[in-house]
Formats: sequence, structure tokens, C-alpha cells
Amino acid sequence: MIILVDMDDTIEQLLQAWVDGVNKEYGYRTAYDDVREWNVTAAFPGLTWEQVYAIPVRPGFWSTVQPIPGAAESLRRLMDAGHEVLIVTATPFESVPEKISGFLMEHFPFLRRDQIMITSRKQLIRGDVLIDDGVHNLEGGDYIKLLYTAPHNRAYDAEANGMIRVNTWDEVERVIDAIMSEREEQK
Repeated sequence: MIILVDMDDTIEQLLQAWVDGVNKEYGYRTAYDDVREWNVTAAFPGLTWEQVYAIPVRPGFWSTVQPIPGAAESLRRLMDAGHEVLIVTATPFESVPEKISGFLMEHFPFLRRDQIMITSRKQLIRGDVLIDDGVHNLEGGDYIKLLYTAPHNRAYDAEANGMIRVNTWDEVERVIDAIMSEREEQK
């Protein structure tokens, strides 16, 4: 299968580093779980969009981001099983060098640069599965939709909207194994 994988809050902990960065910069005490919608600014009353969204594009920010436990190992196993894994990320141009050449190549060194796509229109990318925390990236796409749980999507009814909710990379692998088994049975 072609497995499309988002980066932010799917294989790495962007939101945690972002919240920590805003808290440190502006003296807030917002918790990771306080971010309940896609617009992170809503969790920081009194700050502007520009103030909040400046944090992840600052030089050095990506050195504070950590990978999600199990993500690298799972991606490696999926590739070893013969799946084509493509990283599909929507990212500001300013953060591309640090995010891709720094973070991604450091923590996921087995990925090749030709496995990375940068786009904010993920529905245009063809694949069998998309794993993403952004509901808007999954809606309308022509692929099996795995919604990776994050604070901003916890209230969303994934099942009612044709998505499969996953909470860990072990769950991702189990779902992909089940999809493969179902496809084999249909042959």
C-alpha cells in the first residue's frame, strides 16, 4: 500500500513544543490538553495569531520538538513490510529547512528526501491510507482515513465521518494489518 503520513502531531510532538514555546515567551501556563481547536491561538487569550504562530517558525524551534514514541519504529516496520511510506506535510516555507533537514532527517534517518511532500492540499495526493491529526486533511480525500488523536480533535466523531481513530503507532500498525488482511480475503 501507499501510506501517506502527516508529520505534525502524527510522528512528532509539534503541539507540545509549541505550547511550551508560547508559555515561555509570554508567561502563560497553558497545558497541551487546553488546545481544543485547530486554531492554537484560542488557547492563549490575549495573544494575537501573529504572536502565537511566530513561535514554530523561529530559528531553533525544531530542536525542541520530540518524535512521538513508536513512530520511527512503526514507519520502519511498514517500509520493511513492503509498503511505500510518504511523508505529506503542510508547513510554512520558513520552517522547511529546520523541520525537514534537521528534525526529520535526524529522527527518521531511514527516510529518503523523495519520500517527502510539502502541500496544504493533501486531498490531491494519491495513496491508500492517510494518517493525520487534522480532520480537514482527511475530509474529502480518496483514501482510508486514520485520525491520529490530538487535543484539538478529541471531540470529533471520527467513525461517524468515515474515519478510524488511532491513539498510538501500535494501533496504526494493527489497523494497517487488518486492512491488508481484508484485502487478501477479497482476492
